[in-house]
Amino acid sequence: MKFLAWLLTNTVALAAAAWLLDGIRFDGADWQAKILPALLVALILCVVTMYVAPVVKVLSIPFIIVTIGLFLLVINAAMLLLTAWIADKVDIGFHVDGFWNALFGAIVITLVGGLVRAVVLEDD
Repeated sequence: MKFLAWLLTNTVALAAAAWLLDGIRFDGADWQAKILPALLVALILCVVTMYVAPVVKVLSIPFIIVTIGLFLLVINAAMLLLTAWIADKVDIGFHVDGFWNALFGAIVITLVGGLVRAVVLEDD
């Protein structure tokens, strides 16, 4: 159940990032055609966040310490770029144009995801 809540939260956060930033987009004519791609990209992002991000964070501990945690933004942007690359390889129709869009998108996804979790989900 927790994974499903995480998936739906990431879907809402990805949709918000695509809506706010011109460099992040889903292919499709209307919002109904973008629902399934958004869910699939959120699933990819969940898997990348669960398995790849912890390894990268452990390997980046010196950079994280030196930058007082700001390097975590770069890691989150890299995870979003990796998600877009995987989505492109499986032809889902999700695009992130460049590092800066990924960085701002990662910030939006983090903020919106945290807000949705705080408002909608109960603490366990």
